[in-house]
Amino acid sequence: MTKRILLILSLLAVLFGGYYAWKSYRAYRRLRPQTFDAERAYQDVVYQTSLGPRTPGSEAHEQAIDYFRSELQKANWQVDVQVVEVNGHLLKNVIARRSDVPPEIILGAHYDSRLMADRDPDPQKQQEPVPGANDGASGAAVLLELGRVLPSNSVPVWIVFFDGEDQGSIPGWQEWSLGARGFVETFTLKPRAVVIVDMVGDYNLNILQEKQSSARLTREIWEVAQELGYGQYFLPEQKYRIMDDHVPFLEAGVPAIDIIDIDYRYWHTSYDTAENVSPESLGIVGRTLQTWIARQKR
Repeated sequence: MTKRILLILSLLAVLFGGYYAWKSYRAYRRLRPQTFDAERAYQDVVYQTSLGPRTPGSEAHEQAIDYFRSELQKANWQVDVQVVEVNGHLLKNVIARRSDVPPEIILGAHYDSRLMADRDPDPQKQQEPVPGANDGASGAAVLLELGRVLPSNSVPVWIVFFDGEDQGSIPGWQEWSLGARGFVETFTLKPRAVVIVDMVGDYNLNILQEKQSSARLTREIWEVAQELGYGQYFLPEQKYRIMDDHVPFLEAGVPAIDIIDIDYRYWHTSYDTAENVSPESLGIVGRTLQTWIARQKR
């Protein structure tokens, strides 16, 4: 009888020990830094473009929202869709967060495709929508992969996919960055930083310092890129003043930065397709932001 009791107690000890070891391992995996997977981010671009142009209100647009929700829920993010009406247009921003704690950092990218490829060299294609691989899908892909790899003990971060950024100068739309504007008007958040990621998949990656962006954020992120050996891609000079999703935040007094390579030969053309997006470029931007976020203190 005594031997049987000892055997049972030994088995219970092994079972409980294994259970707690498994729990500890899961906790470790949630907290440990993971590597930004550039190829996986590129597959996010491929999937988005496979849906077709994600023009506001289209079926592909809805499918993209479902994809963002599914991928981030797998990584333990809470995902909500914010419906806003701006200038008569109903738009859908996708907001992911890990808790109800207000964000200290908002990572943002637009996911809509432009309704008209008005820079296409073929006049017959200028009335067709843009595939939006680099201009739309690349920024969203970087955010998705960051959502997968950021540890749960990071500073509070929200990931926001903005709608209605890329329809400016089109009849009936006129303005740019409508989804971001609706977001800012609805929320009274005051994060320490908003980082917008847009058009970062060019094979010839050259990210200049956008003129309106927060000088502090520009300095911090460019210093990280330099330390990682990416100084040839994050260039220490200014050239453009760009209307993008960071502007509504700047106007509201929130420090914001636009990380964008606007010198993209296929911008607003039918050639903005997945084969013209570089996985390496996605990785350069993603790893830079992952490292910068890891250095932020609570």
